[in-house]
Amino acid sequence: MAIEETHKLARTPELSIDKIFRAVVKLEGSDLHLKVGKPPYVRVAGTLRPLKREEITDDEMESLCFPLLDDRNRNIYKEEGGTDFAYMIDVDGATWRFRVNLMTQMGHVGMVARRVNNHIPNFEGLHLPASIEDLCKFDQGLILVAGVTGSGKSTTIASMLNWINDNYRKHILTLEDPIEFLFHENKCLVNQREIGIDVKDFELGMKHAVREDPDVMLVGEMRDRETFATAIHAAETGHLVFGTIHASNASATIGRILDLFPKDMHAGLRNTLATNLKAVVAQKLLPTIVKNPPRVPTVEVMIINSMVRKLVLEEEDDKLADAIRMGAQDNMQDFNMSLKDLVDKELVSQEVAMDASPNQQQLKMVLKGIDVSQGGLL
Repeated sequence: MAIEETHKLARTPELSIDKIFRAVVKLEGSDLHLKVGKPPYVRVAGTLRPLKREEITDDEMESLCFPLLDDRNRNIYKEEGGTDFAYMIDVDGATWRFRVNLMTQMGHVGMVARRVNNHIPNFEGLHLPASIEDLCKFDQGLILVAGVTGSGKSTTIASMLNWINDNYRKHILTLEDPIEFLFHENKCLVNQREIGIDVKDFELGMKHAVREDPDVMLVGEMRDRETFATAIHAAETGHLVFGTIHASNASATIGRILDLFPKDMHAGLRNTLATNLKAVVAQKLLPTIVKNPPRVPTVEVMIINSMVRKLVLEEEDDKLADAIRMGAQDNMQDFNMSLKDLVDKELVSQEVAMDASPNQQQLKMVLKGIDVSQGGLL
């Protein structure tokens, strides 16, 4: 049975919360927040706004949220105080997906749901740098997309996988918890497995994956040591592996990965990263000064060239930011280079760019046309 059919069967009959989900879609909201004692809040163009209705009581919250849970997620919620799952709803003939987190906060049930676009935009539609296309052409290795929650990491990876789907004849295998974007096969064969529905857990899914002949794999969020170790092993054995990680910028990603492992493993891990990590893309979403799109990403790209590889091996992570700034010939860019481009294209105001910049003094120079790409590593 297809994924879409499985989820459609799982969500019948109509639930009382569907009316709120439909309001999110019609408002073009990105997120829905439900909290006891407050009306529902919807994030529109980056700003939270309350819906015009009464506050949610404890009883109403439970009647809204608990029917969304299957037995597996109900047990996870009881044991862990929170659970993640996908939910689908039809609005005016179109099917929309939500990534839902049900949680307990201060003894009350709460919920946050992220609306997932039906359409997977291309790189130009997402205002991603042209160098992103080159990252999709690797045959083997690990590519990470870094950023905080809500920075558009999943959309960027979906766009990259879709580019591969449009340009190569390969097998793409995804392991997701939950599935967000549904891919429509073009040149690639695409298999998408959802943890808890299609396979018991991530570890078992990865065990199966090595027997499923994938060329390209999406392993979702690198949230623990086991996930990362499994992903890097897949990269070592000849697969192109994509994943996301919570890190503020590209250079900080190395430290974030090391933090997942005990210190006595760091030297070996640095060797593994230097060999198998191909690139880190870090991004933040910023409000625009145009109507469409309401938000665009500022993007940092770190390619693992000889200089970056040397710095990783020699534990000189503090110099990685300079290596990115000096790596334009290898299609690298730092946040300030990206911010200048967004300001020049009149997508983002200088004020917003300054607030988002990790080095405001340097950005001021960049906006004035001063070349800051030389020096800094010695």
